[in-house]
Amino acid sequence: MRKRIRKGFIMWGESVRMALDNIRANKVRSFLTLLGIMIGVMAVITLITTVSGVSGTISSSFSSLGVGTLTVNVSGSDQKTGMTPEDLEKIAALDTVDGVVPTVNLAGRVGYGKKVETSLSVTGRNAYYFQVNEDLIIQGRGLNFIDDDNHSYVCVISQNVVDKFFLGINPIGETLYVAGLPFTIVGRYEEDSGGGVASIFNTSPDVIVPYTTALKVNNSDEASSFTAYLKEGADSAEAKTEIGDAMDVIFDFEEDCYTIASMETIEERMETMTTMMSSLLAGIASIALLVGGIGIMNMMLTTVTERTTEIGLKKALGAIPWQIQSQFLLESFLLSVFGGLCGAAMGLILSYILCQVLGTTFVFNGGAIILGIGFSAVVGIIFGWAPARKASRLNPIDALRAV
Repeated sequence: MRKRIRKGFIMWGESVRMALDNIRANKVRSFLTLLGIMIGVMAVITLITTVSGVSGTISSSFSSLGVGTLTVNVSGSDQKTGMTPEDLEKIAALDTVDGVVPTVNLAGRVGYGKKVETSLSVTGRNAYYFQVNEDLIIQGRGLNFIDDDNHSYVCVISQNVVDKFFLGINPIGETLYVAGLPFTIVGRYEEDSGGGVASIFNTSPDVIVPYTTALKVNNSDEASSFTAYLKEGADSAEAKTEIGDAMDVIFDFEEDCYTIASMETIEERMETMTTMMSSLLAGIASIALLVGGIGIMNMMLTTVTERTTEIGLKKALGAIPWQIQSQFLLESFLLSVFGGLCGAAMGLILSYILCQVLGTTFVFNGGAIILGIGFSAVVGIIFGWAPARKASRLNPIDALRAV
């Protein structure tokens, strides 16, 4: 039994050596065949790894934007179009809610001195926003509850506003005109979006004013949206139900007056979409592997034709068909695996470069590497089977006539 096993290992070792010799004997043809497999595996790994990095960055962006918050958009009813300050206080008093931040958009040009900008965004928010985001302010102060109560004409500006109006000037205490009204700048904030894909989710306005002042300028007393910050440890689903019940009471149980969205729900949907995208791109990239497999089949068929005499001599010396078939199948398999390994290395390098360019986190995806190399090996076996079978079925007498 041991002798049989040892003989088998010796035979397979000899087969591997002969396969490698045959591959080296046709360097150019072997390289061109490898190239198709390399490109296919490289495409699969690059796309899957890059999408994984983008997905991770998106998840981090959602976390920084407030997982643990609920965003409520109010469409209103015929009798009531939005949320009054009193309504917002009712929501903030709920057991699962720590506080609320209303959002009131203010239209109009922003100017300083003789310079006017129309591309800057202005939003009304309350003091609680700066209370839960303490690290935002880098100069001066944020809005406080006195500003909200007194409808103060003060504002906090972003770095973008500083770049447009106050280069070389201390903006604190300066007067900024919004929609023709003077606002005193009391603070400057800077929110780092991280660049790259993460910047898509950065919705911070250029100018923030007290929401009560924004309502006054808009000649309104109702906000159309707000964000509810949940208490630590509060269940998002429970909070959503509690807020929904309170909103029903506020709008007299009329239907379709509001929508409640959680960051967790949006994040789950984004993860589902990126998974589907990754699978789709991997499927498209796999077409290149199939093309590479056709190249392997073409090369092996040519090899069988060129080595007809060798096959005839082996059969004449007692080689059985499965030994001939395994010899050519092993050669096809090794070509595919070599191509897969080279493609995997190139795919990792390319995906790392793409992640750096896109500003996303590079994530080593072992599953993508296993998929790429495994698929390339399977392609080698499948497309090498027909030429190997053809070689094993050659008639030794017909093969030796070429001698």
